[in-house]
Amino acid sequence: MLLARLAHVSLEVAATSARTRKTALLAGLFREAGPDDVPVVIPYLAGRLPQGRLGIGWSTLRVPVTPADAPTLTVVETDAELTAIGSLKGPGSQAARKERLVRLLGSATADEQYFLRGLLTGEVRQGALDAVAVDALADAAGAPHAEVRRAVMLAGALSPVARALLAQGPGALASFRLTVGRPVQPMLAHTARSVTEAIDRLGPCVVEEKLDGIRVQVHRDADRVHVYTRTLDDISARVPELAEAVSSLPAGRFILDGEAIALGADGRPRPFQETAGRLGSRRDVAGAADAVPVVPVFFDVLSVDGRELLDLPLAERHRELAALVPEPMRVRRVVVEDPADASQREAAVAFSETTLTRGHEGVVVKGTAAAYSAGRRGATWLKVKPVHTLDLVVLAAEWGHGRRTGKLSNLHLGARREDGTFAMLGKTFKGLTDTMLAWQTERLRELSTGDDGHVVTVSPELVVEIAYDGLQSSTRYPAGVTLRFARVLRYREDKRPEDADTVDTVLSRRT
Repeated sequence: MLLARLAHVSLEVAATSARTRKTALLAGLFREAGPDDVPVVIPYLAGRLPQGRLGIGWSTLRVPVTPADAPTLTVVETDAELTAIGSLKGPGSQAARKERLVRLLGSATADEQYFLRGLLTGEVRQGALDAVAVDALADAAGAPHAEVRRAVMLAGALSPVARALLAQGPGALASFRLTVGRPVQPMLAHTARSVTEAIDRLGPCVVEEKLDGIRVQVHRDADRVHVYTRTLDDISARVPELAEAVSSLPAGRFILDGEAIALGADGRPRPFQETAGRLGSRRDVAGAADAVPVVPVFFDVLSVDGRELLDLPLAERHRELAALVPEPMRVRRVVVEDPADASQREAAVAFSETTLTRGHEGVVVKGTAAAYSAGRRGATWLKVKPVHTLDLVVLAAEWGHGRRTGKLSNLHLGARREDGTFAMLGKTFKGLTDTMLAWQTERLRELSTGDDGHVVTVSPELVVEIAYDGLQSSTRYPAGVTLRFARVLRYREDKRPEDADTVDTVLSRRT
């Protein structure tokens, strides 16, 4: 498949908001793709590089390159060249990467260059395409949507299913089964504004603690234990204490879903950054485990001794979980059997408030009749957590790419110091609508004090309301903290920079 075809479809998908049109576009692309194209086409469409970071900087990408007159690059050839570029190491590698990338761009048409630059900068953003791509794949292969979704769920990724389906037809779906040792994508939750709203939407339900840890899926087959993250990375070697914790459980083969979390001596969660750093560290695992031990807290079970439990109601799965996992290793919960019972509703709200006082993120409310919809953000799981907001000042903004080309997108955010200057806390482009992008581009250009082609610095005059999930320590920013999952709520034109939140206010919210 020519890269030009993929680039063209990517632009068309980005230009439409209609799910049916996106599905049709992707289905047409999949019909043309060969099995070898699929492992590249799917991540490229989602704006991901299969190789991860390639060590290509902005200075290289800004170099103007005369585009080719006609498309000749194939998807597979392009990906192979990017793999080769990313593998260059050692003295002179930066210059070599630049030379090869410029040569690759010189073989690309203008549309292909646009797509590649967006892909390399992470600016190919077309909305959540994974679910749309699954339906498009089903249409392209003439397979039932539900069966394709289930196969993707059990495979843990779309690419292997697509490859098999396009090569062998619908019959290939039967080979994808829940298997101990092969992780599946976790079920995720939508949001609700309050516990009572969640109860009203779900009916009979349970309210569980939402821990501020790392989602883990633990697979045990006799004496072999594997631990996978939410992104299905195998981190077994980094967390030996998790393997030890499940080694005493009575069943020999199972798959558990839960969180790994570091707790302090008082039982309260340690800062999320410590848990994340511990699970991300590959060096001196024994020393790291002594310094920051993590414990598993499970809330679901997907398989026990060869019995697949995905389709069972949550209430039945929890009975299986309780029979397998002792209470200290299970998430705290409260059951709401009758949503109309005022005392049960009050108990659920009280449980939520107590969870927050223990230092956790909030709660997840789950319908007791719900099956486990792996890989999907199910409507039967609703997370409820307090929203933190700050009024911050825009210090700079970065020029966008992809569908945001020509717009100032990624905002640099600052809190006010006592001396009237501002300390940067982080960046975000999330939450910005097309209308906000257009408005802020015009306004920030009026406030511009410099433009290096990538970042536009501005006079600190615009106040923006930012929602965020929490704070974490950072040596990168002057206040020593940065915002977790920051997103724009609205501009506060009614506020002056001196009305913005101070660094002291921000630090006072650190737990």
